[in-house]
Amino acid sequence: MIEKEYLEPNEGFSQTVVVKTGNFKTLYISGQIGDGIDLEAQTITTFQNLEKQLTNCNATFKDVVKMNTYIVNFNPEVDLPIFRKIRKEFLGNENYPASTLVGVESLGRKEWLIEIEAVAVVE
Repeated sequence: MIEKEYLEPNEGFSQTVVVKTGNFKTLYISGQIGDGIDLEAQTITTFQNLEKQLTNCNATFKDVVKMNTYIVNFNPEVDLPIFRKIRKEFLGNENYPASTLVGVESLGRKEWLIEIEAVAVVE
């Protein structure tokens, strides 16, 4: 039997959807954004918002199996070191989830520079 729980519903989406199957829960976390005037500040608060969603479901970054990251006007030479440094602070040095990073022209609002969505599995 599959059960679904919709956490923090907003207009048109939920922050997290929890799918329970047997002894496992899969967490589908909607794209999180952050605050700040530059990519570094927004990346830090974006990871903090992801961490909040995980914590609400008794999970951690170690439970994340897939991440999709979208960065506006992505410049690999400048933006990738910033992203990797902050990701390492939250996820550590090993056993990274499967990941996709996509440079995009824009996100849902003009002030957003980064958005990250994640999938996690917990027992």
